[in-house]
Amino acid sequence: MTDEARPWMDAALSPRERAEKLVAAMTLEQKIAQLHGNMETIDIYGLANQATSAEEMEQLAAQIRVERHVIADDDLGIPRMRITNGPVGVGMGDGTPSPPATALPMTIGVAASFDPELAHDYGDIIGKECVHLGQHVLEGPGLCLHRTVTAGRNFEYFSEDPYLSGVMGVEVTKAIQAHDVIAMAKHYVVNDQEYERFRNNVEVDEHVLRELYLLPFEMVCKDGDVASIMSAYNRVRGVYATENRYTLHTILREEWGWDGYVQSDFWSCRSAAGSLNAGMDLEMPDAKWLNETNVRNALNDTSLEIQTIDRALVRRFTQMFRFGHFEKPYAPTEIPAGEHGEVSRRMGQEMAVLLKNDAGLLPLAPDAGRVLIVGMDSFAAKACQGGGGSSKVDPLYTVDPLPGMRDILADLDAASTAELFVVERDHSNLDAAVAACKEADVVVIMAGLIATEGADMPAPELPYNQDAMVAALLGQCPRTVVVLKSSAPMILPWIGDADTVLEVWNQGAEDGHVVAELLWGVVNPSGKVPTTYAVRREDLMEYGDPVRYPGTDEGEGWPTMRYTEGLRIGYRWFQSQGIAPLFPFGHGLSYTTFELSAFSVSPRESDGVAPLTVQGAVRNTGEVAGAEVVQVYLGIPVDGQPPKRLVGFRKVWLEPGEVQTVTIEVDPAATHHPLSVWDYCTQSFQVRPGEYTVYVGTSSEDTPFTATVRVG
Repeated sequence: MTDEARPWMDAALSPRERAEKLVAAMTLEQKIAQLHGNMETIDIYGLANQATSAEEMEQLAAQIRVERHVIADDDLGIPRMRITNGPVGVGMGDGTPSPPATALPMTIGVAASFDPELAHDYGDIIGKECVHLGQHVLEGPGLCLHRTVTAGRNFEYFSEDPYLSGVMGVEVTKAIQAHDVIAMAKHYVVNDQEYERFRNNVEVDEHVLRELYLLPFEMVCKDGDVASIMSAYNRVRGVYATENRYTLHTILREEWGWDGYVQSDFWSCRSAAGSLNAGMDLEMPDAKWLNETNVRNALNDTSLEIQTIDRALVRRFTQMFRFGHFEKPYAPTEIPAGEHGEVSRRMGQEMAVLLKNDAGLLPLAPDAGRVLIVGMDSFAAKACQGGGGSSKVDPLYTVDPLPGMRDILADLDAASTAELFVVERDHSNLDAAVAACKEADVVVIMAGLIATEGADMPAPELPYNQDAMVAALLGQCPRTVVVLKSSAPMILPWIGDADTVLEVWNQGAEDGHVVAELLWGVVNPSGKVPTTYAVRREDLMEYGDPVRYPGTDEGEGWPTMRYTEGLRIGYRWFQSQGIAPLFPFGHGLSYTTFELSAFSVSPRESDGVAPLTVQGAVRNTGEVAGAEVVQVYLGIPVDGQPPKRLVGFRKVWLEPGEVQTVTIEVDPAATHHPLSVWDYCTQSFQVRPGEYTVYVGTSSEDTPFTATVRVG
């Protein structure tokens, strides 16, 4: 068919007009072929729920390293739509085998940076590599919240706070789509746990759904103009997320005015007519439901209308035209591994959180002497590339801890030396490790956690009994650092015996270089805790309450989780219950010190419409350059609200002695509704009159500056 006979190829038309003309020219057979993916059907449906470890999930994932795409139609000029997993880099892309890419640090680390510019750089690398590999769609960012610390996908979600998650998600989305790659926000919605994810049901009050779990998605739809959303596996109030018209249509389309397309998570589609009618537009990875037989039968019995099929296709084709996918030939190019690795390295440096430095041991001196790295293979011997499951990246390269440390020592022309002792998972050589620590001048204990899609962690503790290992190694050398490489915060029973603790998360490609640069002060850690660390397991919101997690069978044949904690998750839970955390949300130390002063809030009398302005000064009072994060929280004068909610933050980089004025605007009209609560009568966000307390500081617990704003 020539271009003259294909008016949808006229680039002068709008993307929507082109999509409508294309769909109008398609036969029913052609339309059905475009409603679903074309991955070879693999017998792993439901198996992911049985995985109990990252290793098992990785074995399952290896089975589906085949084509991930929607088929091309050469007669119509429709290109093969190539889809790659995310959101921690270009994961399982369309190719056999899956094309390798830069193994980026985990998404939780992006949130720990508290730096929207870093989030943009993160998305920029992902977008660039999608282009290099000829991919059209990146399944990310992930926007669910860290409701429980044991949730298997916390590593690929940002944080426990909806505003922080939304800010980071918006920047990642904008950066990906700046490269004409479709970003896909996931997993919509309340896919906050992996336990029985193909069957479980979530019951959540409307104001909780709106003020917490939907909020990052709303921000990404309105501020990030995300082109696609992935519907989740779980049920929402008894209805599967792929069939939930309230979330897929009423909220997304009618209320938010969003015009992208909805793709199912892999094998989350549960019906043909039901899913399409509800607002799902594309089934992935195959045609289990939206196949020729089912769709024709649904049309014949009128449970499905042809206009609904057309609607689904127009939505997706509009986005493909928007990003020029019909015009771009498939021409993959080589990823500049070194260049992108350097960006990954810089990002990894900034997201590390210095949890403790009580003895002032860090940064280490160049002449620290004989340094011993000790820990289990996955964390001490190998670059810690987190994220088991479908989002895991096949790395272009990795830098392991020992060679990375030796590289940095050589760069510093340091007299120190570095050695490695690997502790077996069964602790069979732990006594020998203890003896080796006694002979070292500095011990760097590396421990951690690699979580996985498909399985929640059985307990909030380091796997392979690493807590016992760390406890045995602490105290053997006066100068000992614990380096945590985690997918999420855990209970740390040995923390009282450790004076120096650095959390670097799962670093990916540049692990060895990043950790060494942090230890020797080549860079100053500036990350902040994005999800609260608890002192005890008993302090966690879900502890001892199976109704909240993992749910109970209420006679329907599947587990139902009731979010009876309401708005009290993360730091909101700890503060509302009067429980002191181990490390609060927003906490993070530095190799320098900072002083906040002269903070003010204006106006003090508000109509609830005009923005509030928070302003003050930050001074670096130490001897090295570093960064501090000024955080603004708000106390809402409405019954049932937690003591504080994060409404603004600003990361400030300062040279020694430097002072900067920091201004943070809190706009009631912003998409995160900073002053509002969900109103059941009007079915909208409303600002209630009363006295609002503004808190300013450097963590959710450390807010020395307060002011009251009266809203009329």
